Amino acid sequence: MQKQLALFFLLAVSALTLYAQEPIGYQTPPAAITALIDAPATPGLSFSPDRKWMLLLEQPGFPSIEEVAEPEMRLAGIRINPRTNGPSRSGYTTGLTLKSVSGGVERPIQRMPAGAKIQSVSWSPDGSKIAFLNVDEQGIALWTIDVATATARMQTRSSVNAAMPGSPYLWLDNDRIVCAMIPAGRGAAPVAPITPVGPVVQANEGKAAPVRTFQDLLANAHDEALFEHYATAQLAVVDITKGGRVEIGAPGIFTNFSTSPDGNYLLVTTLKKPFSYIVPYARFPQQTAVWNLQGQSVKVIVEKPLMDNLPQGFDAVPTGPRSFSWRSDAPASLYWVEAQDEGNPRKEAAVRDKMFYLDAPFSGQPKEGISFSLRYRGVSWGSDNLALAYEGWWQSRQQITSAWQPANDAAGKEVLFDRSTEDRYNDPGSFVTELNKYGRSVLLTPDKGKTFYLAGQGASPEGNRPFIDRMERSTKKTTRLWRSEAPYYESPVAFVDLAKGVLITRRESATEPPNYYLRNLNNADLKPLTNFANPYEALSGAKKELTRYKRADGVEMTGTLYLPAGYDKQKDGPLPMLMWAYPREFKSADAAGQVSGSPYQFIRLNWGSPLYWLTQGYAVFDDFSMPIIGEGDAEPNETFVAQLRDNAEAAINALVGMGVADRRRIAVGGHSYGAFMTANLLAHTDLFAAGIARSGAYNRTLTPFGFQAEERTYWQAPEVYYNLSPFNFADKIKTPILLIHGEADNNSGTFPIQSERFYAALKGHGATARYVVLPAESHGYRARESVLHCLWEMDQWLDKHVKNRRETQ
Repeated sequence: MQKQLALFFLLAVSALTLYAQEPIGYQTPPAAITALIDAPATPGLSFSPDRKWMLLLEQPGFPSIEEVAEPEMRLAGIRINPRTNGPSRSGYTTGLTLKSVSGGVERPIQRMPAGAKIQSVSWSPDGSKIAFLNVDEQGIALWTIDVATATARMQTRSSVNAAMPGSPYLWLDNDRIVCAMIPAGRGAAPVAPITPVGPVVQANEGKAAPVRTFQDLLANAHDEALFEHYATAQLAVVDITKGGRVEIGAPGIFTNFSTSPDGNYLLVTTLKKPFSYIVPYARFPQQTAVWNLQGQSVKVIVEKPLMDNLPQGFDAVPTGPRSFSWRSDAPASLYWVEAQDEGNPRKEAAVRDKMFYLDAPFSGQPKEGISFSLRYRGVSWGSDNLALAYEGWWQSRQQITSAWQPANDAAGKEVLFDRSTEDRYNDPGSFVTELNKYGRSVLLTPDKGKTFYLAGQGASPEGNRPFIDRMERSTKKTTRLWRSEAPYYESPVAFVDLAKGVLITRRESATEPPNYYLRNLNNADLKPLTNFANPYEALSGAKKELTRYKRADGVEMTGTLYLPAGYDKQKDGPLPMLMWAYPREFKSADAAGQVSGSPYQFIRLNWGSPLYWLTQGYAVFDDFSMPIIGEGDAEPNETFVAQLRDNAEAAINALVGMGVADRRRIAVGGHSYGAFMTANLLAHTDLFAAGIARSGAYNRTLTPFGFQAEERTYWQAPEVYYNLSPFNFADKIKTPILLIHGEADNNSGTFPIQSERFYAALKGHGATARYVVLPAESHGYRARESVLHCLWEMDQWLDKHVKNRRETQ
């Protein structure tokens, strides 16, 4: 009897252990889903500056888990592969092919590196050469291509330092490149001490310094040493025609470097100590200075201290000079802006920002330029007589676009547009630019500033319809030159000669994959440049439609409904459905009700798409409206949960009323903030049969200084933080919920502990829940094994709790 009891005990413990942790390997979803994941990717395209050539970039499939799980250093907010001294999680291209825009055969590039992993592709200013980085077993090398001969050549050994974000090289002129290199004789990486040398201490002397939640921060002195080791670079000029390179200045940790349009100066931003353990590298102390090509500092523009005490709010900025850049229309003219309100959006001020200039040789005092009543957002340069300035304010969503004469700043600005960034229907588009003699972008105007061109997405009640307009500056009136017409979705990609009406567009339909065309606006001539095949034949026949409905309070709502190929509503009846969304905040109900997307765009799949379940007999309602509205002084999050419920009820009622969805068999899901939405819906409603929440945040006290569009802190709005946290309502969740999270999530606020603690709370209250941790994955999942397993988990969950839901549930 004792043996029987012991055996029973062992079996019971084993069963409990299996129930708690399932030691399964990577699984694969149904064959139809796997085939879609493994479908060949459509090549990317890059056009030469003169639009005579296009470069086809061969895209690989999903990388292996072995590649994704390579060692990485997580330091100061960035992730570095110590083997390559570059980013640890960046994509790459595996092949390059040249093709003439005017016609002719494709020309594969000769003498390319074996097993190429190509990154950071760019054209020389005159389009005669192409530069790229190649990642190999030893590191990262700089290569170039001669376009005339379609031949590649290695310019440096595997010694490029690409640890810091952004491209580690840029063109100085058509024959020279400035590149960040690993310093010669750097030596081995620091080794962590086995025995601690002392505690890590942080202190604050009564100074308010609120910061949002950041990942991958420095934690100790060894982290600091590692960061210095991998991030320190030596700038050098590489002569790609004559060969050889010349070092510029002393090594440093460069967050940014750029060349003046005439190629005679460098603008260099260098990090300084002390480093911080509470903010990422971008807020470390830094110096911005102008160098000559011998590496000598010509002018120090600013020395910034540690930025760990910015005022509260999205429009908060540091004091002193910021947003440095070169005027694209001048040989060597530097400009920047400085806050006039101490960088504090809560402080009343008639002028928020002011622009300053400093011209070569940078020996004089900065010249004061135009002022901004809102926060500076950017500039489009044209000439001394024409430039455009952009300014905006987050809280009101106001955006102003103005024209002014840089040669006469005192004359002030002329407002062209004053609008809400939320109002997509009245978005005038972006001003079209062209490349000047320096290879820099300047405003395209055929008559010295009397006329502009604008291109935009063209949001409308019928969906997006891209357009091109001509604008008369004197009257501010626009004339429509072209607009995408149903049943196609066509958008401008590159302008060949807009004065003659010639441009390159990307054209697609609900059934035809995107391809590129040479279009003439004057005679409607349309010449195909590519003939990419449909990579998703398995989804041919699936139906796509823009669905419109209203929320109970009258807010207009939309979503894209997908139905499986061959579906017949009369014969097949209502289907099990997967609904997928991402909440967005609005200050206007009218703006929240505007249509986004287009019913004429081709079905696109990515690793996280819900559309894979069209192959499994589900209907899918994708990107359905999930607005959270706070008009006037009202904060959207004050009524977040109630609006989630109203949004979901409206969508379900519309779909059930159409006869395409079975009310008892509807699942809801989302990624990141969509996962947060999903958990809240399950905590506060019983509308769904199941939920899928990927890489979400569920306890807002873990992001106490703001999250998403919430500017207030936990201490300013404790009730909001409490009520928006599904963790606090884990005892109310009775609907089955699947939690999936990347083990190495580095997105601000979505620490893996968010899912870990939420699952513990759910389990502690007897919920039906499953928690899946994907090894080595970040906020988005990359490895083929991880993606397939994620889809397998989702498919199993949907089949069990939605498609085959028991009548008693």
